[in-house]
Amino acid sequence: MIIRIVKMTFIPQQVEAFMTLFDDVKHKILNMPGCQHLELWKDISSDHVLYTYSIWNSVVDLNHYRNSDLFIKTWKDTKIKFSEKAQAWSVEKLFQSSHNISSIK
Repeated sequence: MIIRIVKMTFIPQQVEAFMTLFDDVKHKILNMPGCQHLELWKDISSDHVLYTYSIWNSVVDLNHYRNSDLFIKTWKDTKIKFSEKAQAWSVEKLFQSSHNISSIK
């Protein structure tokens, strides 16, 4: 399993346009072979810094998506909205823990 995190810093006036674009393509991304999960996050200290968080079955699946027409067009339409170059990380989970708050007394 591969986790992909992409940090994108937008021109503030372009955030709404990106949100519309993301809404149009999110289901297409989720339907790509090997995509298990997709989230969009907003930085708590800056409204124009967003992150995508996706989970892929394998590097092969992630690369298949990154070489797809869907990604190429979406990335082209997205990167013109940036105020800074995007940063991306591909990682593997080593540990996970969670608490069920309702069970804590």
